[in-house]
Parts: sequence; structure tokens; C-alpha cells
Amino acid sequence: MEPGNDTQIPEFLLLGLSEESELQPLLFGLFLSMYLITVFGNLLIILAVTSDPHLHTPMYFFLANLSFVDICSISTTVPKMLQNIQTQSKVITYAGCVTQIYFFLLFAGWDDFLLAVMAYDRFVAICHPLHYTVIINSQLCVLLVLVSWIISVLHSLLESLMVLQLSFCREVEISHFFCEINQVVRLACSNTFLNDMLMYLAAVLLAGGPLAGIIYSYFKIVSSILRISSAQGKYKAFSTCMSHLSVVFLFYCTILRVYLSSAVPQSSHSSALASVMYTVVTPMLNPFIYSLRNRDIKRALKRIFGVPVM
Repeated sequence: MEPGNDTQIPEFLLLGLSEESELQPLLFGLFLSMYLITVFGNLLIILAVTSDPHLHTPMYFFLANLSFVDICSISTTVPKMLQNIQTQSKVITYAGCVTQIYFFLLFAGWDDFLLAVMAYDRFVAICHPLHYTVIINSQLCVLLVLVSWIISVLHSLLESLMVLQLSFCREVEISHFFCEINQVVRLACSNTFLNDMLMYLAAVLLAGGPLAGIIYSYFKIVSSILRISSAQGKYKAFSTCMSHLSVVFLFYCTILRVYLSSAVPQSSHSSALASVMYTVVTPMLNPFIYSLRNRDIKRALKRIFGVPVM
């Protein structure tokens, strides 16, 4: 196929998770269910945090923002997939693909930074409890979320603009259920050296940086917990981190599995299946992880549904 200028490419083809027609109704029902569970679950977390004055604390402020980002993140990819299955079409426009890349990177990056911010919040709460309210004040909370958002916006904008500079072949088939930037760049007919360098740099700075912050925070947290004399005190301190630690483990293990495995030969179909974990499953499980292990959230949810609180 002859290379063409990117402005002449009217559309891409999203091949999805399977091309077998008999599996399409099953995939539609499965992903529709996961999407609705994710949106409903995260909306409940936001509603619980905003409606209960006892949850107006930095930790739950960050949690509400994380739930908002999870809703936006899954809404960037799954609705288009459901539309394509329903209409039996694989088409996504060139503009739609670049837009999907922009918003997916925006919310994935924001999610990453929020997890690091929440780790810092737990670090201050456990390692410096007497100064917690002074250090983690409302102004700092808003500033941390705002800075995370600005960095994510600038990164996703730069990545999207770099994709716009690429030239593609006349027909581009993406072996994925959404426009994942690695897949799109690989299909370009023009030189992708700058795009590759930008993606590697972003992975090191914007993914590795927050991960390093999380690891450092939990190293200090574990060190502080081990110095607590009573077993009950250790359990109480560590239990405040379990939900966040579970989400961090789930998020990073799934996303690292996808991008590290891209370094070895494997089918794009396998990569697409693995991507479901961090694009769909992780946002769906977050509300369950935070609500099932958190008495305050469960108490607030009971009030919302009119269940007597013991």
C-alpha cells in the first residue's frame, strides 16, 4: 500500500477483541455490564464522599477524584467499542482516533498521578500524624489534583500532536478495541523515531516518577509501622493503606504486563486482551476495593440507600 498524508486518511478500522460473529453478542453484553457497573460504582463513591460530612477529608477527596477519572477513562474506550459491535462496523474516523488517544492518555496519566498523591497522603498520615492537618490542608489537596491534571493535559496534548505529524497507509487496521497509541504509531508509514522517544521518555518520567514516589512512600510507611509496639496498632495503621495498596498493585501490574510484554514478540490480539485488565477491569474493581474494606464508605452508602446504620 502506498503511503499517504495523514490528512487524507478518512478512517481507521478497529478489529476489536475477536472477529468471530458468534462472539459479538457475548462481548457486547459483557462489556456493557462492566461499563455500567464501573460508572454506577464510581458514581456511588463520589456521591458518598460529597454527601457525608465525615468523608470531607483529604483521603476521600482524592478518592472521589480517582472515581471521577475512572468513569472518564472507561468512557473513552468502551462506548465506541459497544457502538461498533452494535452497528457491526469497525470504523473509527481519523479525528475520532486521535481524540480517543488524547483523552485516554489524559485520564490514564491523571489516574497515575492521583495514585501517587494518595500514597503521599497515607505517608504523611502514618509517618507524621501530628502534622497531618497542617501539611495536607485543603489548598494543597486542590493544588496536587490541579497540577496532576495540568501535567496529564500537556502530556496527552503533546503525544496527540506528534501522532498528527505521522503519515499512514490508505487503509489502517488496528488490532485493538480502541486507538491505543503504541498500536497506532506502529502502523505509520513515516518515520516514528520522535514518537517512540517521546513515549519512552513519558513512560520513564510520567509513569516511573509516580511509581517511584509510591514505592518510597510505602517504604517509609512500612518502616514506621514496624516501629509500632502493639500488634493492634500495626494492624490499624496498615489497614488504612490496604485499599490503596490493592488498587496500586492491580493498576501497575496490569499496565506493566502489557507494555513490558510488548518488547517480546506476541500477537496484537494478546496485547488487546491484556489491555482489558487496566482499561476496563481495574476501574470496575476500584469501587469494590474501597467500599468493601472501608467502614466509613459503607456507612455513607447505607445512609444513601436508607439502610439503618448500626
